[in-house]
Amino acid sequence: MKGVTLVGRSTRTNSDQVAGEERYVISGTTKLTGETWLLRTRLQLGGRDIPVPLPVTIKWAGDTPVITLNELSIPGLGTYTARVVLYRDQYAGTWSGEHDGGQVFGKIVHNP
Repeated sequence: MKGVTLVGRSTRTNSDQVAGEERYVISGTTKLTGETWLLRTRLQLGGRDIPVPLPVTIKWAGDTPVITLNELSIPGLGTYTARVVLYRDQYAGTWSGEHDGGQVFGKIVHNP
């Protein structure tokens, strides 16, 4: 997966509101070992644009990849656990951090 942007929104378990637009720009991927991949990303959240290389585990449910984070520390943002399913041009999943959690969902846009 490279040259794509995950464009979507997230929820929090302690609120009925849906957060504003979030963008996860993935410029490229590199296989590190086994199921571990490095996603070269820029996280665009809350008006911030943060370049972050994310080492993630990719599990497979048949033909469907599931991005897996386990207590991953992201500099400037915190420590997170997540499961995000990618299928066709959509994604959805759950996330949890040190003080909260919720769901993420949106579309996968192929960058020009």
